[in-house]
Amino acid sequence: MAVSIKTGRGDYLLKTAAPDQRDANVILLTLALERRDGIERVAFRCRLAAGLVDPTSDAEVIMCRLAPWLEREFEMTRESALKTIRSEHRLLEISFDASNRGPF
Repeated sequence: MAVSIKTGRGDYLLKTAAPDQRDANVILLTLALERRDGIERVAFRCRLAAGLVDPTSDAEVIMCRLAPWLEREFEMTRESALKTIRSEHRLLEISFDASNRGPF
């Protein structure tokens, strides 16, 4: 499952990079933005607090809601994810909750 995103750097696919993790309070998705020509792949995590989406929503539904936000915030998200991977040796985690609803 993948969602297409158009950016200033070209067309990217938003894909799941690992199985989602769910509990009563949070949904944690590990996602990857992959350029269609395969030249670049950037991974990050998306943490959604309970109540922002239906807890039974599958990852593709969540990615479809996230895609327009990622198109707007692409450069900042990409740069932050690359910097976090390079300097901190971990994945960037973007959290959405009551104070930062993002596209939810």
